[in-house]
Amino acid sequence: MTGTTGQPRTAFITGGARGIGRAFAQALVADGTRVVLADIDETAAKQAAADLGAAAALGVACDTADEASVQRAVDEAAAHFGGLDILINNAGKHLMAWSRPVTEISTAGWREILDVNVLGIVNCARACRPHLRRSDAGAVLNISSVSGFAATDVYGITKLAVRGLTAALAKEFAPDGIRVNCLAPGPMDSESAMADLPEALLRDFIANKQLIQRQGRMADLVGAMRFFCGADSAFITGETLIVGGGHPLRV
Repeated sequence: MTGTTGQPRTAFITGGARGIGRAFAQALVADGTRVVLADIDETAAKQAAADLGAAAALGVACDTADEASVQRAVDEAAAHFGGLDILINNAGKHLMAWSRPVTEISTAGWREILDVNVLGIVNCARACRPHLRRSDAGAVLNISSVSGFAATDVYGITKLAVRGLTAALAKEFAPDGIRVNCLAPGPMDSESAMADLPEALLRDFIANKQLIQRQGRMADLVGAMRFFCGADSAFITGETLIVGGGHPLRV
């Protein structure tokens, strides 16, 4: 599948230096898609891009909470590859520090996580829209979480907001031919999650909540990512797909 002006597609992936973002980048490069690894850790982004190959990947500094930083990263990426076709909003603050009751996080803390998990998506969508509009295959994929379906803590509420943004952006971007969808993963085996989540909590989650009783793997998200970023989902927009081993069930 080609993108802007018949060239190979280019995907802009936030939080692309590590974890799920890097797993997505590796899969897309294997499919012939060029990738921009946009990360607040510029050194890690450039190293990850170098590992994927200079012809296929570019690492750029990007603080999604900072509108000017996002615009600089998008401008650099579009100039380097001649356009953008896919935006994957993967960057986010997560894990146990934010899995707390709503009044236990200070107002400053709330602003910090909202700036990244919610406004970061708005910043990236706004900056990428002109480029995605010119693509023959414009697509946005947001990353929410199964925590957004319970929404009983700070992190979950921000991930509920991501689902709302997905629907709102799908409607706003439809006249431009840009589709916007969302994935809601359960706990995955990213390096940061495995280092932070208590083992007992993970065991309980798998045994008592998931129907598929094994640890979720980043590889479990790749097929869904490819689907939403590709032609097979050309008639789907505004949707959220749970990739959580059967949790939570919905009717």
